[in-house]
Amino acid sequence: MTVLLLDERWPTLIPMEWVGKLSGPVTFHPEVPVKVQWNISAILDASDSESDELYVAFDEDLPEVRERIDAGAQVYAVPSREDAVYQAQRVMHRAYSLGEWERSHTHETLLPYLKEEAAEFAEAVSSGADDATVKAELADVFLQVLFHAEIASRRGAFGINDVAQAFIDKLRSRAPYLFDGTVFVVDIETQDRLWQEGKRAELAHAALTQAEKNTRK
Repeated sequence: MTVLLLDERWPTLIPMEWVGKLSGPVTFHPEVPVKVQWNISAILDASDSESDELYVAFDEDLPEVRERIDAGAQVYAVPSREDAVYQAQRVMHRAYSLGEWERSHTHETLLPYLKEEAAEFAEAVSSGADDATVKAELADVFLQVLFHAEIASRRGAFGINDVAQAFIDKLRSRAPYLFDGTVFVVDIETQDRLWQEGKRAELAHAALTQAEKNTRK
């Protein structure tokens, strides 16, 4: 019995060296999209009826998956699942799914915790705390970012990946030298000028977008 754990971000990516090792009747958890099932089935050897079942899923904590793992199934987890940020996102998602305390919160009720964690991080830096302490305090701030993103994702607004993309979009607008192949150090005066130019362009675009929305009403 074998369990293949995919990365839901890139569900069709499997290390090439695994292709010859994975065989047997394939069963997919219902969460795996049909198109992904077709793609996976096309590269795996499902003709070997003598082999044990190959179960394909995203989440190792699902009862169907956990049952197979506890029964001694060999697990192949794609390497990208080991990404710490991805794991943190999954832990936050599970915490919100299972924890009554987490589920009781909104963006507004979490604000005191965000302020507290930011203040504790600032205090750690100001007091010259060691790197381990600063890292721990920064992790608490990161938890708040994950928490707010999870709340937003539950209402279909945005998720943590969208937050990361917003960061990239902002720097693309305000620090274009990070994306145009520049290799020399950019002086502070130029950085400040580009930042302000980008900010003004963003505000102008936002105003234009709002005006267009008002016109359509």
